[in-house]
Amino acid sequence: MSTAVRTARPVPSRRRLRRFVPPQHGAWAMLLLPYTVGVALVGPRWPHLPLLGAWLTGYLLSYYVFQAVKTRRPGRFADQLLAYGLVTAPLAAAVLIARPALLWYAPAYALLLAVNGWYAWRRRERALVNDLVSVVQSCLLVFVVATVAAAPLADVAPAFLALLLYLVGTVLYVKTMIRERGDAGYRRLSVGFHLLAAVLATWLHLLLTPVFLLLLARAVLLPARRLRPAQVGVIEIVCSLLVLAVVLVAL
Repeated sequence: MSTAVRTARPVPSRRRLRRFVPPQHGAWAMLLLPYTVGVALVGPRWPHLPLLGAWLTGYLLSYYVFQAVKTRRPGRFADQLLAYGLVTAPLAAAVLIARPALLWYAPAYALLLAVNGWYAWRRRERALVNDLVSVVQSCLLVFVVATVAAAPLADVAPAFLALLLYLVGTVLYVKTMIRERGDAGYRRLSVGFHLLAAVLATWLHLLLTPVFLLLLARAVLLPARRLRPAQVGVIEIVCSLLVLAVVLVAL
């Protein structure tokens, strides 16, 4: 067998898959937690299923849109934009046809996505404000899920606030563990916010207090330890599951 034949191997399927899956592992908890809480609180309805599909593929679509904006090379991501666009559009259309009231959320999401787009254009997508805007987008899904079920928004407002407190705190904490490791200002901001979050969570329901005190202890103690990103991620998965369980029981 010639050298040319031996070296002409097909691209591994794993490499092809990586082209369509963003390296943003922490985003999945932020995407799924508000959806799961919302559906559990208001009860499942059939439009929740295409909503989940549109939500996840819409995130993937937005990721590659912002990559195209950041690099100024949309052609580089044409395959991803086409694939996720073709999947997201009919799923979103199905949900909107079933629940036209969801259009009321369009201006808020358009504004928040515009902020993401601006940071992508400036190549500052890791900025704190940009991360916080993404958290707000995710937490608003609790209200979207309630609207799909025609449930009063007041019924899920406490859960929205609890998740917002948790996810904002997580953004600050993760920065102290990875990108802003050793930054005393970020660490003070993270600890201060977690302290405020524990107070507000106690106001929402006493059952939330132990979990948010645990999150506060995490923000105080762990930045002094040199944990690998994978270890930080595992800890956050556990914290997400704890917050999910307690929010569903308490709220």
